This record gives sequence, C-alpha cells and structure tokens, in this order.
Amino acid sequence: MPLQAVEPRRLYRQIADQLRALIHRGVYEVGTRLPAERDLATRLGVSRPSVREALIALEVEGLVEVRPGSGIHVVAREPAASAQRLEPNAFGPFEIIRARQVVEGELAALAADVASRAQVAGLREAIALMEDDIAAGAMPTRGDRLFHVRLAEAAGNGPLVRTVTELYDERNNPLFEQMGHHFESEKSWRKAIAEHRSVVAAVAAHKPDAARRAMHLHLERSQARFADAWPPATAPAPVAMPS
Repeated sequence: MPLQAVEPRRLYRQIADQLRALIHRGVYEVGTRLPAERDLATRLGVSRPSVREALIALEVEGLVEVRPGSGIHVVAREPAASAQRLEPNAFGPFEIIRARQVVEGELAALAADVASRAQVAGLREAIALMEDDIAAGAMPTRGDRLFHVRLAEAAGNGPLVRTVTELYDERNNPLFEQMGHHFESEKSWRKAIAEHRSVVAAVAAHKPDAARRAMHLHLERSQARFADAWPPATAPAPVAMPS
C-alpha cells in the first residue's frame, strides 16, 4: 500500500495510521529503519512537525524506536500489549502550543495592565521553584505550570484560567510526555526560564505590548525546541519509500 497525501485534518493521526499499516504489512520490516523525516514529509505533503508527532505516536505504541544518531527503527509489527494508548482525539503538542500562544499572549498583556506587586512576586516564586527543581535534577514542570497559571490568574479572568490550566495539563498525555523525553533538557528549560523572566519584567513594568510579545516569543521558541535536534540518521535507509 503506497503512502498517500493527507488532508490537513488531524494530520499526525492520519500519518501514523498510514505508517502503522505499512509496518503491519511488512513494507517496513522489523529491524529496518524508516525513511528520514524530511522524506516522509515531502511524500505526504505535510510539515515535518506533523511527521514528528506521528513518529512519536508510533513510538508510544511500541512500533518504532528513536535511536540517536541512527534514526527511527521499526521494532514491532503490532502495538505492544503494555503500550500506552492515545485518546482518539488527543491533540498533538504543536497544536497545543499554538493554542496556548494565542490565549496566553493576550493574558500576559492583560496581566501587565492589572497585576499587583504580590502577583508579580508570585510569578518570580514560580520561576525560583523551576530553578530549584533543575538544581535537584528534576524536570521543572511544577514551577512551569504554576507560572503559567499564576499569570492567567493575574489577568483576572476565571474562565481563561481554566482554559490555560487545561491546555497546560495536556502535557500529561503520552504523546506530549514522549516528545518531552526526547527534546526537553536542562539546557532547554534554562532557556524557558530566561523567557519567563522577560515576561515578568514586562508585566512588572506594566507594558502590555511587551508582555504579549514576550509570551508569544516564549511559546514560539518552545515549539521550535520540539521541532529541532531530531536524532539524525548516519547511513542510507535500508528500505526504499513505497511509490
């Protein structure tokens, strides 16, 4: 069964479905490597981030394995019995981050208008918690979540606080967690902390436009960190792309 161009609707699920079927039929055999991400994106007519989400979904299912410096290898024809299952309508990490960028940019601007000194101090406390967790060798998601929720609270809109909380907690779905396993590190988190500080500086100075820009930039760079540094393949793929 050849790969087919997909429509721009739930792209990563459509891509994963096609690749899963090819693996099941033995077009990509266990022990071989999938074509490069760039080649898959070109053949499917989609973006590389969408392909990346699909490959991570297949890794969550136990069908493929990411091997740094070697590429994406097929390790099973069927999902592992112990594999985590993605919800049918689970959002991809890139879509979640884009939604957060829209919502949280405006919340940062609102917070810059009305945030109190105590609320600004609370944002700095959340950053300090992130730094403490990094120093302890832990992923600083507690402080990161607290920062984004407190910023929404500072904007003074209850329904949007709930929206921000729910969007942030999408990080707990298996796809997002596996993406973080590959692409989040102490270095990337320290960059996020520096970006948080820029948001706080703008909020503390009561500069809405600057706060909006700082939050947009933070989430844009967060997305870029998930899109960069995929482990490269060092040898030609052993299986040709189906035509």
